[in-house]
Amino acid sequence: MQTPIFGIAGDGAVDATDGSKKMQAFSADVGDRVLALVNSILKQNAITAKVDPDSLLVDVGLTSMDMVNLMLGVEAEFDFTIPQSEITPENFQSVQTLQRMIVSQLEPATAA
Repeated sequence: MQTPIFGIAGDGAVDATDGSKKMQAFSADVGDRVLALVNSILKQNAITAKVDPDSLLVDVGLTSMDMVNLMLGVEAEFDFTIPQSEITPENFQSVQTLQRMIVSQLEPATAA
């Protein structure tokens, strides 16, 4: 059997581990970009706080207006409109919850 190239095994089958690694890398990139957006908003507000992926955004200092700015920032950063059904307090609790929502919304586009 040949060595897989670009995630395709020598027999024409797609190497599932390669797709999984790409999805993990994409998800990590999404998390980093969301974290950068949150830190940018905090900096604009002159708030210095350590933000971890599971930190509650309200606990680090984001107000309701900051959440609106974060939502708009996410839409601009990832070039998509967040569906109304996904604009929930649960999805905007932390970087981690935002990351999950974004990846689930963009997943079909990246799988192609």
